[in-house]
This record gives sequence, structure tokens and C-alpha cells, in this order.
Amino acid sequence: MLNPVPIQPNMYRYDEFDAQFVSERVNQFAGQVARRLSGELTEDQFKPLRLMNGLYLQLHAYMLRIAVPYGTLSSKQMRKLAHIARTYDKGFGHFTTRTNMQFHWIKLVDVPKILRELADVEMHCIQTSGNCVRNVTADQFAGATPEEIEDPRPLCEIIRQWSSLHPEFVFLARKFKIAVGATEHDRAALQWHDMAVQVVKNVEGRIGYLVMAGGGMGRTPYVAHVMKEFVEREDILAYLEAVLRVYNQDSRRDNIHKQRIKILINTIGPEEMRRRVEREFQELKAMGTLELPKAELARITAYFAPPAFEALEDAMPSGSAAFENWKKTNVHAHKAPGYAIATISLKAVGQVPGDISADQMDAVANLMDEFSVGEVRVTHEQNLVLPHVRQKDLPAIFARLEALDLATPNSGLITDIIACPGLDYCDLANARSIPIAQNIAKKFADLDRQHHIGELKIKISGCINACGHHHAGHIGILGVDKKGVEFYQLLLGGSGAEDASIGTIMGPGFGEHEIADAVERVVNVYLAERQGSERFLDTYRRIGMEKFKAAAYQDAVAA
Repeated sequence: MLNPVPIQPNMYRYDEFDAQFVSERVNQFAGQVARRLSGELTEDQFKPLRLMNGLYLQLHAYMLRIAVPYGTLSSKQMRKLAHIARTYDKGFGHFTTRTNMQFHWIKLVDVPKILRELADVEMHCIQTSGNCVRNVTADQFAGATPEEIEDPRPLCEIIRQWSSLHPEFVFLARKFKIAVGATEHDRAALQWHDMAVQVVKNVEGRIGYLVMAGGGMGRTPYVAHVMKEFVEREDILAYLEAVLRVYNQDSRRDNIHKQRIKILINTIGPEEMRRRVEREFQELKAMGTLELPKAELARITAYFAPPAFEALEDAMPSGSAAFENWKKTNVHAHKAPGYAIATISLKAVGQVPGDISADQMDAVANLMDEFSVGEVRVTHEQNLVLPHVRQKDLPAIFARLEALDLATPNSGLITDIIACPGLDYCDLANARSIPIAQNIAKKFADLDRQHHIGELKIKISGCINACGHHHAGHIGILGVDKKGVEFYQLLLGGSGAEDASIGTIMGPGFGEHEIADAVERVVNVYLAERQGSERFLDTYRRIGMEKFKAAAYQDAVAA
């Protein structure tokens, strides 16, 4: 057994400035909450203040969104989230597609106390909402996968520090999302971000960064454009600042639907955007103030030094049929011999995707300490990952997860569904997402059938804002309101991976009780038409929409 490790191993630790800054922000917001409760501030006056602190007012209560930078949590932080769920919420929390944690039943009077408790474990809610640079995300296998050029999390942390309360970028035209990856296999949906950085090597073998911008979902989805193929390591902050400056200067602020960077780039064209960014970049580079110091890069990189892996040989254990099924989908290769990466599915059949109870959080924290050097990752697909586990411990981990109802062997399969909270919680939603996800999961609950279908990513949003990433689903589902009745549009052919693509709307929507059957008919067309080892996405791209559409609307009443 691995010995318990100090808090936040292989993670960035607050320095004195961080701690003071977060403490001062908590005290400031506590005063603002008191003024709102006393009536001194109206809701309109309070709204911009609460949004800058991750607090939303939703259908039934306040929702608090907690930042989980690049998806990395320590066991102490996980236990604190469990405590908050148990003490201030209804005993559970929700992991989002931005790797954050949301609590949906928060009382305003409790928010300052929650923020102080979060600060005790080096967590906060700053810039998880509002028109600013949001939580920076990364590949959930960062620092563990043999595929990567280098661990992308040090750069994520540098971007987090640079962008937090940046005086130019605190009040952008709209929210701005950044992701970082370091492998050819994209697990971070890089091309769907406002800006993304991919670690690359040039022809000389030197490590640098490919920068993309202009991706995004919502009302007008776009896949990102490459801004620069190779940015030198020391120049990356200057280049990212150049992109943000051009966006901040030139974006539309007169129309809420045209304020994202994707609209700017696709209005002026990627070539013109590159020209404007390069001009700004050269000015910033000449000033030299944003050149990334090697000493600072080394200091932050040291926080993410790999654990002291034992000298082991690869020896993947065998076990029961249930264990073998879990191993097949939820266990991945690790860069260290004798180790593995294990995905914890938060998608048991009937479960709300991304939800986790306080008791489960506490139990996962124990697993983190016992088997995964005190660390877990949150994925943008609303699951958890134990990044550093010994292969020989996998049977014990599986047994513990099975007892917690967290051992569902469906990572990447049809029941591993992304879904936003939808109309059950969100006042922006037009339709419910959660029961649709649950109904589809129940329809495909048979594990042999899931394996026969293979990789198929379903993503569900309750409104056009696309928090459930429906544009990037192999099968996407969008909830719409038609005269007070919920309907669901089907989209086919989207991808959030390295072959990113935008799903195509099939046609009119399906009723709440028809959509799961329509999905099943679409899947049956795939099974009848696929060739060899084709994924659903491959078959769709080869044969097009028509056969799927004809089957989906068979016996359905579309509207």
C-alpha cells in the first residue's frame, strides 16, 4: 500500500500572496453579501458582484461554482467538498464540463462561510463566472500518460496566475475559456475553446506551443483556427496576451449574440486575425515585460514533479468478468512501468451525469490517499480519474468502487453521457437534460450491447448555450421549447477530439417520450451499416445523414 502523502502532492501550492489575495476577496464578498441581505444592495446591484465570485441565482436557489484548476484535486480538497455538500447543500455536488464543482442548493447567508472553508484548502470561486478568463482546463491524464510531450499543467498554472484579475481582461465582452493539451490525442476538446494551447515539438526537436483561437459552441458553433504553429516557450504569455488584446479591442459589445472571439475571427477572417495578433505580439515582445522567465517556469514546474514511483514491472492483473469489463474501458496505460490510470465513472445507469454524493466524495478521498498519491482529476466528460495507481492494486480499487456504485465500466461507451443540469436547475434552460440522459442510459444498460456498439459519445444540452456540448456529440441532443412543450433536436457527426467537427441537425425535434427511441433507431442504422471496426462517427461520415434520418423519424411524431 502507498503511504498517505502530504496535502496537494504534485500540485501547485498557494504562496503568501495567493493566500492573502483569496482571504481579502472572501472578506470583501462577505461585506457585499451582508449589504444584499440587509437590502442595501438590490439584486441588480448585487448580480455583477456575485458573478465575479462564482455565485448564480438559479430556478430554486443559489448555485455556487468552485474552481478546480486543470481538474486537479487533492484528497483534503475532496473531503472539504464532501463537507460542504453535507453541511450547506443537500448532500451532493455536481462536476461540470469545465471540471468545476457546483452546489445547487446554497443559501446566500452561508456563502461567506463556504468561501472561508474553501480558502482553508486553497480553493476559491473567483472567475468561475462573469465576462473574464474562466477556469483553465487540461487533459485529465496530464503527467501520467505516455502519450504526452510534457505535463501541460505547469503552463495551465502559469496561465491561471497571469489571467487572474488581469486588469485588462476582467471585463471582457464575454466569457473566455482556455484549455491546454500535450498529446496528439485530444482529451481536452481543445478546438472547441476560445483559445487553446497544444504542446508541440518543431523539426529541430525544440518544445514550444501551437496556439488556436475562435472555437466555441452555443448559438453559432465554430471549430477553432490555428493562430500560430509554433510559439517559443518564453514567448507564450506574450502571444496569449496578444490574442486577448485583439479580442478585447475589436469584439462586438453591442450584441450579446456576437460578442465571443469566434464571431470576431469568423467575421474578419482567420488571416486578418493572425495579422492583428502578430502585430500586437511583436509590440509586446519588444517590451519584454511578458517574457516567461526560465526561473519562474522551473519554480512552477517543480510543483508538478512526478511522484516517487516504485520500481515495478508491468503485470496487469486478471479477475472476475466484472473486473475485466471495467479494466477494458476504464483503465489506461501509464508512463511508469507497473502503473495505470483508472477512470471513475459518474454515469451509473439512472445516475445524474456528474453528480456525486458527500459519502462518495469522502470514500474517493480515501482511495486517493491509499492508492493514488492523494490525487484525483476531474474530466470535462464529468468523470473522475485516479492518475497514478499501481497495476496490482486495481482489483482492490475496483472492489471498493463497486461497493460505492462507482465502478460502472462504461468510459467512452454510449451510457457515458455528458449532460448539463438543464431545466431541473437552470433558469436559462428550455428543457430538461437529466431525465433524457437517464432514459437513454437505461435503454442501453446491457453491457454486452454497449461493447458491441463501441465508442459512441452522446452529449445533451437543455438550451442553445450548449453547456452539455451537444454540438460535439457523435449524437448530440438539444432541448428546445415549443409553445411550452419540451422537444429535443438530434444532431449527428460532432466530435470534441482531435478530429473536431460540428454536429448537423437532423430535423424537427422529438417529444420527451420519443427521443430515446429515436436514438436507438439511429444506433441500429449504424450497427447495420458499419464496416469492420468503424466507430459510429466513422460510419456517419461515410454514409451521411439520410439513412439515419429516415430511421429516426419512423413511427415518431416530430414537431
